[in-house]
Amino acid sequence: MKLGVLVLAVLVFLFFVVSTVMAASTIKIGLSAPITGNYAEFGENFQYAVQMAAEKINAMGGISGKNIEVIVMDSKSDPKEAAIIAQRFAQDPEILAVIGDFTSTASLAGAPIYERYGVVQLSPTASHPEFAPSGKYMFGIVGTQDAEGPFNAKYIAKEYLGINSLGIIYINNDWGNVTKDRFAKAAEENGIKVTMAQPFLEGERDFNAILTKIRQTNPEGLFIAAMYNEGSLICQQIRKMGWEVKLLAPSSVFSDSFIKLGGEAVEGVVTNTFFALNDPDPRVQEFIQEFRKRAGRDPNLHAACAYDAMMLIAEAIKRAGFDRKAIRDALAEMKGFQGITGSITFTPVGDVVRKYKIMVVENGQWVIKRDYTRD
Repeated sequence: MKLGVLVLAVLVFLFFVVSTVMAASTIKIGLSAPITGNYAEFGENFQYAVQMAAEKINAMGGISGKNIEVIVMDSKSDPKEAAIIAQRFAQDPEILAVIGDFTSTASLAGAPIYERYGVVQLSPTASHPEFAPSGKYMFGIVGTQDAEGPFNAKYIAKEYLGINSLGIIYINNDWGNVTKDRFAKAAEENGIKVTMAQPFLEGERDFNAILTKIRQTNPEGLFIAAMYNEGSLICQQIRKMGWEVKLLAPSSVFSDSFIKLGGEAVEGVVTNTFFALNDPDPRVQEFIQEFRKRAGRDPNLHAACAYDAMMLIAEAIKRAGFDRKAIRDALAEMKGFQGITGSITFTPVGDVVRKYKIMVVENGQWVIKRDYTRD
């Protein structure tokens, strides 16, 4: 009896959702991102890019005559805030799908709620291998550490930098731990000795004690699994202590702020990307020029993924209409979608397999050195 009542309640809610959206004059898409707080630049990039994509779609007539409206909520990169936002978005029948969050931890915090209410959650940047498989309604387009970690070990550490031993410093959260684990495993498989791995807490400012411990193990390189703000501080403190060590990091440091905050200390830092500012594709250059006008800085990989996320959801709505489940099914079936970050086809669990380029900070600029995206 109770099950019958629950099923009836769900059906009534779904009918209410479709009826509400059909009657609305706009199509509302939620955006959960860290607009303020430790990762504000990433969140701002999300907002600029998603809004740009929505305005482009609207300028072309919208979807079935309705314009897209982006509803932004600030998660501050806090998993508790992300869960509260998920509850609000999921219970709002006018929200058809959600883009976000930025970090894997915040994305994972909202996932059970979106799954329970049957709302698509498409994160442009969550690379934890367990995010997309955590539910039928979860999707990720940045790729996962299952691919990025081995690329960083084999192609950056071993082949590009010629490193035979390295230390690891990593942020102690869901993303940092899996990034460290996948990279360390691949490093050992490629004959690179991991001399020491040390965690730090988000918001840490003084890394001298940790760096001193790793330095005592005498590694040839240091893998920095951090975001732009902590990453730039780590580099500054490494140079200040006079430690000449080769530096590499995941794509999380790809940011204008990493270079502005780090200055000369981040020269030579190597990372990966599949989005490049010198890409000759006219659609990519159009995106870059418009982003610069609005944000006053260059877009990064995460901004480009956020732009593609909005375009993907819009395409799914065009194919499926205004039903949340139908939008989910259309996304899952998407094959060869041509975004500004390349061709996007979801795996059976909702991830995308990416290929990468090697990029280095050189004379205060991000410079592409090798391209493996066409292999």
